[in-house]
Amino acid sequence: MSPIRVVLAEDQPMVRAGFRSVLDSRGDIEVVGEAATGSGAIDQVRAEHPDVVVMDIRMPEMDGLEATRRITADAELSDTRVLVLTTFELDEYVFGALDAGASGFLLKGGELADLVHAIRVIAGGESLLAPSVTRRLIDTYVSRPRRSAATEPDGLDELTARGARGPRSRRRGHDQR
Repeated sequence: MSPIRVVLAEDQPMVRAGFRSVLDSRGDIEVVGEAATGSGAIDQVRAEHPDVVVMDIRMPEMDGLEATRRITADAELSDTRVLVLTTFELDEYVFGALDAGASGFLLKGGELADLVHAIRVIAGGESLLAPSVTRRLIDTYVSRPRRSAATEPDGLDELTARGARGPRSRRRGHDQR
């Protein structure tokens, strides 16, 4: 099995070097590029087509959220997933990263093993959020204003009624209409 190819986008050289050292020491992960700016990250991703980009948010020239947005919107880069990694646990960053198409969000204050685990999870096609972020997202979701069935746009009440069954599912041998 080939290693997970990673691009590191981090403006602090010492932090970037530390991440590279940790990741390159794993047999299943290979750092194939580095960037100190958001625009540099995009250039590296286009050149290397990595499996995962570890993307800092606060970088010069172009921030990590805009770089993430551009990477995830580019059809030629559709196989690359983005893990946002930041020091700042701000809701605007979490929601911004998710809106931009990031597959994961971690805080730099965590353990290095968490970073390695997150890269593996995201490379495998799943998503991952830092536990504290997940708790806040759940709290935000639960506390949002509820719409009544009378205020739902057409079609949503039917969708809600179907729930987990999804669109008109087929039963064994029978076509539901």
